[in-house]
Amino acid sequence: MTVNQQWLTATRPQGQPKQSDFRWNVATLADPADGQFLIRTIYISLDPTNRIWMNGTESYLPPLPLGEVMRGVGIGVVEESRNPNFAKGDIVQGFLGWQKYSLSKGDGVMKLPKLPVPLTAFFGLLGHIGLTAYFGLLDITNPKPGETLVISTAAGAVGSLVGQIGKIKGLRVVGLTGSGEKCRWIKDDLGFDAAINYKTANVPQALKEACPKGIDIYFDNVGGEILEAVLNQINLHARISVCGMISQYCADRPVPGPSNLANLIIKRAKMEGFLCSDYGPRAEEAFTQLIGWLMAGKIKYKVDVVQGLENAPNALGKLFDGSNAGKLIVQVSPE
Repeated sequence: MTVNQQWLTATRPQGQPKQSDFRWNVATLADPADGQFLIRTIYISLDPTNRIWMNGTESYLPPLPLGEVMRGVGIGVVEESRNPNFAKGDIVQGFLGWQKYSLSKGDGVMKLPKLPVPLTAFFGLLGHIGLTAYFGLLDITNPKPGETLVISTAAGAVGSLVGQIGKIKGLRVVGLTGSGEKCRWIKDDLGFDAAINYKTANVPQALKEACPKGIDIYFDNVGGEILEAVLNQINLHARISVCGMISQYCADRPVPGPSNLANLIIKRAKMEGFLCSDYGPRAEEAFTQLIGWLMAGKIKYKVDVVQGLENAPNALGKLFDGSNAGKLIVQVSPE
């Protein structure tokens, strides 16, 4: 028997999720049965979609029932195995949940390849983050050299990669983020052409100044007022890649949409949502390119590692107040 620690869902959050929306639980796991293997979680990824999963409504995954282990993507190591496809010591990734140990038959779990990168890179650069940035920009918007790309939450895990890929592809890149320090990072360290602090700037005016030729591509992570400001300045045949709508995730009532969606008609523009899981069959294509850029010094990533599973609920709030610096991860146990 293995003693397990886990966070269960306790209530449907009102506004930003807090620790009281979860319940700490200590339980035991039986030894693996035939076909099963035991995983010790090393890292869990904290993402804005965690908040969506806590709602009682249908999304791209079924609602998470109250009292269940909080859903989350994790990286772990196989501790014991009675499954011929997984051996003790294999490093795996999948929906391991907010818990120290889990039993699996292999459904939705993949072995990670041995690559010359830190294990955290499978969250900061590869994994669902890398797929989202790579295909969300290149496949959805088909960028062309010389075009202007605007990114919201540009200092986040996805946005920071999107901007760097945009520069590699010859775009003018403008990022919106929430602090002077983050503005300096994306401009001075990552090579963005311009950075806008949306908390202090007049965003419509700042966009006009940073995008004198208008906006050809917008990578949207927030929706709301920033999406409306961008729509007012899109060019003919602009493309908008809709990755997230974080401005709405903690709302306690329906949020009004932009009032100027008709600009999509006037400008003959395209606005398309996507999920990184759509691109699973093409993952090797993205990861090969991303690792190549990393080795060549053309792309950087940053991780923000919080220590201890017990701190996961409070750490999740960093995504919504903007205090995280890079990809937010919780370290559950030693590598």
